[in-house]
Amino acid sequence: MEEEKEKKGERTWTEQIEVAGSELVERVKELIQEGNVSRLIIRNADGQTLLEVPLTPVVAVGAALTVLYPLLVALGAMAALLTRVKIEVVRTKDENR
Repeated sequence: MEEEKEKKGERTWTEQIEVAGSELVERVKELIQEGNVSRLIIRNADGQTLLEVPLTPVVAVGAALTVLYPLLVALGAMAALLTRVKIEVVRTKDENR
């Protein structure tokens, strides 16, 4: 499922990734480090939203991981209870750069 929209020279698209619960924390860390992710939505296998996390692409990667450390701990606890998880990733790219 991909969705595109343009706003002030900014391109936004959405993708879904399905991972095992045990891979959730590592995959979220990787997504944060990519830098163009503006929002993460964690859903269970039935599609119910468990957690929605807005991210600011401007934040430095190291600072983002430090600030989001409590979130990563919570994700680890949640992942232990889930077998499959869907991560909806909303990415943005500034077309003017």
